[in-house]
Amino acid sequence: MIWQLFLCVVVFYCLFLRWKARHQIKFSKLFKSDIKSLPILGDSHWFLKCKNDTDRWKLLEMFGREALKQGGLTISWQVHRLFLMVADPVVAEFLMKNCLEKDDSMKLALALVGNGSVVADVPIWRPRRKVFVSTFSLKNLLNFTGIFSEQSMILTEQLQKVAGRGSFSLSDYIISYAMDSVCETTLGITVNAQQTPNQVLMQAFTGCCQLISDRIIKPWLHFTPLYKLTPEHKQFMVYVDIIEKFINKVIQDKRRDMADNNNIKAENKDAPFKSFLELMIEASGGSSGYNDMELREEIVLLFVAATDTTTLGASFTSVLLARHPQVQEKVHQELQEVFGDSNRPVTADDLTRLKYLDAVIRESLRLYPPGPLLLRRADEDVVLPSGQTLPKGTGIMLCVFATHRNPRYWGEDAEQFRPERFLDEQLRHPAAFLAFSYGPRNCIGYRFAMMSMKAVLATLLRRYKVLPISEEDLGKPIDLKFDVMLRAADDFQVILEPRS
Repeated sequence: MIWQLFLCVVVFYCLFLRWKARHQIKFSKLFKSDIKSLPILGDSHWFLKCKNDTDRWKLLEMFGREALKQGGLTISWQVHRLFLMVADPVVAEFLMKNCLEKDDSMKLALALVGNGSVVADVPIWRPRRKVFVSTFSLKNLLNFTGIFSEQSMILTEQLQKVAGRGSFSLSDYIISYAMDSVCETTLGITVNAQQTPNQVLMQAFTGCCQLISDRIIKPWLHFTPLYKLTPEHKQFMVYVDIIEKFINKVIQDKRRDMADNNNIKAENKDAPFKSFLELMIEASGGSSGYNDMELREEIVLLFVAATDTTTLGASFTSVLLARHPQVQEKVHQELQEVFGDSNRPVTADDLTRLKYLDAVIRESLRLYPPGPLLLRRADEDVVLPSGQTLPKGTGIMLCVFATHRNPRYWGEDAEQFRPERFLDEQLRHPAAFLAFSYGPRNCIGYRFAMMSMKAVLATLLRRYKVLPISEEDLGKPIDLKFDVMLRAADDFQVILEPRS
């Protein structure tokens, strides 16, 4: 009797969901997909077969390439939710300007970043964005060049331990550089992650990202009451607690220091630069501005985004240079023109002169964007440029990886690593390059990330030549995996050879 009642409830619930999604069902019939979908489960059955992060990425890439195959748009049902898969810049631009709400799938990270700007609802995001605009001014960013340079020099010293001794994971070293740089620029503190590796804080951040990724691709774990019953949730909250305690202490210490030193700093023109935390406190209104929770949300978000973007962008670029030695040689020639044989620190003026290195990084981000997917939600019916009406409640998956390989906008060599395209050619559409998102909710820290990546790569490549772990890898694409961000399946294995 109980099972019959339970079965009736399930059937009625499925019928209710189908009735609720009637507009999405009608809309979905306008699009074609050759990916096999099942009743009720939709395309989510594919993710049940995933055994690891590599399988997970192969599936996500499959959906992106299906969108390309279907002319830039296709659909995917994830149980009862419909997603419009987009790999066309024209539609991507329209949606990123008109659908500002992030999809609920992205908000699964809320336990870590709270209402941080990347996932916050529009009423929260909009006023915070105004504070960030002043915080991320070019004047403030230029003050951080010395930190990037100093930490890059420490990185090259640490790499002496592995240079000339076979293959190793370069990202393990770059993430420590990124954490040191981000802690100093964002929080105004020194953690010495490069010289004291395996810190609890770094392990907590890495663990959080892995668990969030695992949850996102398992629709049955999106139901929070169910997720809270799992051991993964318990471990996730342990990591969150470590991060929150660390950030809270830094915020409280900074507030106290600012109150104690306010008069002294006002009179001291030679005072050191201000960290993002200090700038945010001031820009939001000082003691009457953001409270500790709001500051923590934004600082954690900055910490995660800046650390991951710098690490992955610099790591992918290094592996690509190892696999394309002729491009690496051009980069080294440019470095010679700017620095000669000196080992002097990188300056802000140097970064503006490194045009080819800038193009190499952008081409790396095109082929291997750290954030290969952008998720939005239609909060009301939206008429697409084609005249079709996207129904309210539909999820939007902007396939950055696929859009960056759309031959209509990148040419027939879209799969090839060719940095010159960012020097000799104009973008065929402004939304063809989405490495830092696009529109009102684009990544406001893109200049920070580019400066950090250019500084660390300029320092690294002046001292070392990067080689592939096998000659068979020369010119080959990089095998990938996905855990919230896009990563190399082998964790960016390379060989370093010291330059004379």
